Amino acid sequence: MVYIPSTEELFEAMVYFGHQVGKRHPKMEPYLHSIRNNVYLIDLEKTRDCLQKAADFVKETVANGGKILFVGTKPSAQEVIKKYAQEVNMPYVVERWVGGTLTNFSVIFELIKKLKKMKEEKAKGEWEKYPKKEKLNLEKELDRLNSLVGGIENLEKIPEAIYIVDLRKEKTAVKEARMKKIKTVGLVDVNCNPNLVDYPIPGNDDAIASIEIITKTLVEAIKEGQNKK
Repeated sequence: MVYIPSTEELFEAMVYFGHQVGKRHPKMEPYLHSIRNNVYLIDLEKTRDCLQKAADFVKETVANGGKILFVGTKPSAQEVIKKYAQEVNMPYVVERWVGGTLTNFSVIFELIKKLKKMKEEKAKGEWEKYPKKEKLNLEKELDRLNSLVGGIENLEKIPEAIYIVDLRKEKTAVKEARMKKIKTVGLVDVNCNPNLVDYPIPGNDDAIASIEIITKTLVEAIKEGQNKK
């Protein structure tokens, strides 16, 4: 059974802290607790309920052999997303979302294959035969590909689900997932529409501590799914 953090733990991680009055999406109303100092506060009991559902979903998805793509390109999310995705060997996007990652995966997969081939050639020392300028160009191309698809190089097909931090920031990823009917889990702040994802988790999507406690819980669920598998 996945451990869901207590309301006290979620409170300490600032998960409850929303946005100023006037920045509320009307669909977030059921998840709000109150207003304090002109700021909406999120109902942490609702957060726990939603987190439980999301954790159960990702656990089951992974137990059935599915991949979860982690997405978080805002500065406060990048390191957390990368660290936890790598911990469970899941693909991730932290630099920028490349348009067509889901809707035009065949093109993205060609970039992944090129990245792997270049890494292999470099590791084997095959670049040593080239002049200095050409090697420099190869390094630049390798860096470019790493930035574009480095986090998803273990994807061989579109993922079974996506975990997204900040639906507004990652609106293209959300849109593509909906178009491809891929299940979505999202950390949803007060200013976002929770109906855009299948498993919304109401919470602060700006504070690092908040992103971390939610992501860590989902990763524990993934680990349980991997063990079950």
